[in-house]
Amino acid sequence: MNTHYDLHSHSLASDGTLSPEALVTRAAAAGVEVLALTDHDDTGGIAEAQGAASAIGIVLVPGVELSVTWGRQTVHIVGLHIDPASSVLQQGLARLREFRNWRAEEMGRRLARSGIEGAYAAASEKARGRIISRTHFAHFLAEQGYAASVRDVFKHFLKPKKPGFVPGEWATLEEAVGWIHAAGGQAVVAHPARYNMTASKRRKLLAEFVELGGEGLEVVSGSHSRGDNFGMAQLARMFGLKASAGSDFHGPENPWVELGRLDPLPEGCDPIWSNWSFSSGCDARAAV
Repeated sequence: MNTHYDLHSHSLASDGTLSPEALVTRAAAAGVEVLALTDHDDTGGIAEAQGAASAIGIVLVPGVELSVTWGRQTVHIVGLHIDPASSVLQQGLARLREFRNWRAEEMGRRLARSGIEGAYAAASEKARGRIISRTHFAHFLAEQGYAASVRDVFKHFLKPKKPGFVPGEWATLEEAVGWIHAAGGQAVVAHPARYNMTASKRRKLLAEFVELGGEGLEVVSGSHSRGDNFGMAQLARMFGLKASAGSDFHGPENPWVELGRLDPLPEGCDPIWSNWSFSSGCDARAAV
């Protein structure tokens, strides 16, 4: 029987809506046997998730999702099997969170200039961890009736040239891959089909990523179509990258994305977990 992996998920430590323990419990109920917690720019939920996974009997892969500025746009790099105690990684994460805090304040100021008062305070209340994200603003704006849904909020308020948009000034690709490797982890380009890139620009990103030592590509994602999965599988083979799979689950209020609800990897992919070993301590370790 094939092991059921979900290697991209979020908790209250960033912009998810479940506690790390509740996330692990839900994953186990969905049949997930190996779960990676990959909160945005923060590892604060890993200890709680690890304890819950050990109690339930599933494998928890410690991870993180790093924000990167590349080619004048934001891309995300997932780190799998990272050591949360890595000083190099934590120094980098602290820098990203410092920018996130400023960005949230600036988003609040820009929305206020557009006549929407109290957005920053409301987003701060929704953030249970150290991260105040655009998602927290989006939930507030949707609840206040400024848009029909969280998705519509992003479209009308939080995208480039919209009232609440603030450009990112994140880590470089080289920094992100370096921080992950310093923490003993594997670097994976997250949901690559989601980026608004030409095919040639996407290939340029992957070529640079491989040159820096990046290992994986998220071939199957909760935000990919089946056609995207096959296209990304072709790119993974082209660049010699291992294939990862993750739902990018944030919470049950988004029913179109669920833990473990993933298509199988297309044929010909080399899974990122192909050389992983599992210990009795209910974690997964990679031979990298």
